[in-house]
Amino acid sequence: MKIRDATALAFNAVRTHRMRSVLTALGIAVGIASVVLLTSLGEGVHQFLLSEFTQFGTHLIAVNPGKTTTAGVSGALISNVRPLTLEDAVALRRIPEVKGSVPVAWGNAAVEFDRRRRRTYIFGTGPEVPRVWKMEVAIGRFLPDDDPRAARAFAVLGSRVKAELFGSRNPLGTWIRIGGERYRVIGVMASKGQMLGFDLDDAVYIPAARALSLFNRESLLEIDLVYEAGISADQVKKKIAHLLISRHGAEDFTITTQEQMLSVLGSVLNILTLAIGALGGISLVVGGVGILTIMTIAVQERTGEIGLLRALGAGRNQILLLFIGEAVALAGIGGLAGLVLGAGGAWLLHALVPALPTHTPWSYAVLAELLAAAVGLGAGVIPALKAAGMDPVDALRAE
Repeated sequence: MKIRDATALAFNAVRTHRMRSVLTALGIAVGIASVVLLTSLGEGVHQFLLSEFTQFGTHLIAVNPGKTTTAGVSGALISNVRPLTLEDAVALRRIPEVKGSVPVAWGNAAVEFDRRRRRTYIFGTGPEVPRVWKMEVAIGRFLPDDDPRAARAFAVLGSRVKAELFGSRNPLGTWIRIGGERYRVIGVMASKGQMLGFDLDDAVYIPAARALSLFNRESLLEIDLVYEAGISADQVKKKIAHLLISRHGAEDFTITTQEQMLSVLGSVLNILTLAIGALGGISLVVGGVGILTIMTIAVQERTGEIGLLRALGAGRNQILLLFIGEAVALAGIGGLAGLVLGAGGAWLLHALVPALPTHTPWSYAVLAELLAAAVGLGAGVIPALKAAGMDPVDALRAE
């Protein structure tokens, strides 16, 4: 028997028992659809979070007050030996590889203009925010390069704050009140969107020294640095640590590179994607059991056909190939249907809930189809071996 004839016989058997074949393939289709849909959700969340963390660039280093302990709690949340100061931010800027530094202090306060009042985020920063955070100024300019300890009372509005307080009016040159203090508006930022739930457009940017005074704090919450492309992050990290230890007298700070953050995030999300894919794989196992059951019944029903084929000269290996081919065909058809259902379901889910990210890469599609074929192959082996092991005379007598 030629391979072409065996393939034709396998697909003919599938067509002959349409209802049984459809129900069997449906089990595989549900399993594959579950795997594709769940992994699409996991991959979508993976890409969404990575894009959130890289929207400020890929050469960032964050310095936080307090040494992170084995419990994972930074001293910045409780107390620290010595606070991070504006002078630290200025000193770090002098490291040759560092191209910009931004001191960060933030809180929440009321912003008022002409009987309009809005409570929003107040970010105390420095003049290098556009370079370090990859943000653009829509109109006006960002905070000037004043003496950090004697910065003027200037404010830059996020696009949403500008729209809420000023509407279509030009806010440049006007005076607003932040926490009861007067600030002059010198710029409006271009829309940046959200970052892990924080609306970056619903914010006001003021000098860091004034934010520390406004919120009655001694320490900066963070110093963000951007370094040259092509330079090792670990090399820059060592220089930062050496400088701060010489200033503080001890390592009472935590340095986190963006590579570290992305590495940890990637590992966690890969495990998450694998876990939810494994949950969908349970349905695939059930589909495999269905194929095993149906093929076992098929062998019993087609005992006479097997005897006739053996009597006509078909060998054991050809009978084995015939039944394994039928099982793989069922699984392949079910896999294609499941792939369409899973990818279509992911697309529809994103269309109905745009905030829910989904992404189905081609590698998942190919892997899902190969997985379906492997399940069919595995489930068809035992019935196929049983069919190939039949004695031709006994098979014909059974008929």
